[in-house]
Amino acid sequence: MIDLAAPRDYVVLGDNADVLPALPDSAFQLVYVDPPFNTGSVRRRSTLVTTRDEGGDRTGFGGRRYRTAETGTRAFDDAYGDYAGFLGPRLVEARRLLGDDGTLYVHLDYREAHYVKVLLDTVFGRRCFLNELIWAYDYGGRARDRWPAKHDTILVYARHAGAHHFDRTAVDRIPYMAPGLVSPDKAARGKLPTDVWWHTIVPTSGAEKTGYPTQKPAGVLRRIVQASSSPGQRVLDFFAGSGTTGAVARELGRRFLLVDDNPEALEVMRRRLGDGGVDYVAADGSPLPPSAD
Repeated sequence: MIDLAAPRDYVVLGDNADVLPALPDSAFQLVYVDPPFNTGSVRRRSTLVTTRDEGGDRTGFGGRRYRTAETGTRAFDDAYGDYAGFLGPRLVEARRLLGDDGTLYVHLDYREAHYVKVLLDTVFGRRCFLNELIWAYDYGGRARDRWPAKHDTILVYARHAGAHHFDRTAVDRIPYMAPGLVSPDKAARGKLPTDVWWHTIVPTSGAEKTGYPTQKPAGVLRRIVQASSSPGQRVLDFFAGSGTTGAVARELGRRFLLVDDNPEALEVMRRRLGDGGVDYVAADGSPLPPSAD
């Protein structure tokens, strides 16, 4: 069973619409969610392995030839006819689950950010709106008939206006874009991030990469967890995907509860987070069998 009084972390396999109502009021200081973006298509990510082969299908550095082989593809349907109807009840639950000093972060793309902003104003109240964060990156396709879309939106709401936890001193500082315009001491110390975050996506060949289609970089989550939760407090992510929220929460000394209904996500999280101190359970709280691996 899920016992939030125990010093355990949890990964729950199940529909968050079933899991969230069973959790106690005000149990979390921070809720971060990265719901499906509603792109209207099936999203896929393939994992490739490249080997040296003079008869291969691609040319690399120095004219060397390589062959690529696909080792697996992960996919999910990302289309909702009534996105607000899908997300709304879950956001109502998120508000109930936040403590008095709690904060909600909702990670979205340009297709739905404005609709969800109106929805969140209704659920939380406009006075509880804190920020529209812009995560900007430079990767992906280049549109020919419009400005290429290279950012996500993260909407931030407090459970109670003015009562939320926010520790600006805990956040890692970043370099000044024009260090010559500030004193040497300030340039060496760096500055606090603003509401526009420049951060690369998860590197294709980086150790952080899990192969999950919607994985977000740990650096983005680290900033959120540092600022809006205290050590020892609980963090909730009910669209957990690859488990980045849990990995960062553990690194920073927070407890976590992750929820996802995709068995592939569960396997990715299990490999990433291990079994030490983590209970893997079904929606009813019953323990899940060990991984087949």
